[in-house]
Amino acid sequence: MNLKDRVAIVTGAGRGIGQAIAVKLASHGARIVVNDLDAEPAAETVALIEKAGGQVAAVVGSVTASELAAQLVDTAVGDLGGLDIIVNNAGYTWDAVIQKTTDEQWAAILDVHLTAPFRLLRAVQPVWKRLSEAERAAGTVRHRKVVNVSSISGLAGNPGQANYAAAKAGIVGLTKTLAKEWGRYAVNVNAVAYGVISTRLTDPTGPGHIAINGRQLTVGINHDIAAGLGRAIPLGRPGTVDEAAGAAYLLCTPEADYITGEVLVCAGGYAF
Repeated sequence: MNLKDRVAIVTGAGRGIGQAIAVKLASHGARIVVNDLDAEPAAETVALIEKAGGQVAAVVGSVTASELAAQLVDTAVGDLGGLDIIVNNAGYTWDAVIQKTTDEQWAAILDVHLTAPFRLLRAVQPVWKRLSEAERAAGTVRHRKVVNVSSISGLAGNPGQANYAAAKAGIVGLTKTLAKEWGRYAVNVNAVAYGVISTRLTDPTGPGHIAINGRQLTVGINHDIAAGLGRAIPLGRPGTVDEAAGAAYLLCTPEADYITGEVLVCAGGYAF
């Protein structure tokens, strides 16, 4: 229970990696603000946490909505009594080679993966600054954590993902900048770059479809590509969502209080 008395916001927590992260942090004592675009998966995560005896609140809505950042912060502080951890996880893919990528595709992916985290972190800054100054005056230090979700696509590029790779590279730059700006507040800002994790976005049995803001998008990866990736990963398989959650959890623990501005690659040893 090394996260007891901590409050965490996890965006995109209704499914997949986000749900696993929310449940993992709750299992170690954190109170959780669950965010998801859709009410039903958000309610599922809430039920999982409550069944295990955790405290949780839900904020349903798109992270791309300009007002959602303030709503998330207000819910954490007002309903759950504080805010110590932010996991910027929400996102999806909308792939195409660059000559077929529309302006809408480009903007949508940058909006969800880069602009939305920026807005949430901008919204929390006054809160964390005020708390840090009060704690310093009292002679105490309380480390707070940001975990931004990136991807090996953002570190090395990936064909058909100019928009996604650019956004995930951008979140690394945001991470490293805020690590420098917020060190004085005792805030640790790190990123996790995931490799191939088994979720609906990487399901090789598809293609599948997801609904995002009224759009029906095709997701999943080609079966032959998936098999090739499996051979290229030293551990021999994609990661599970629970393994992905473990990487984010590590950066939220007190043991990571002197780690900031780093990118933890969680990819099974995949050499990219």
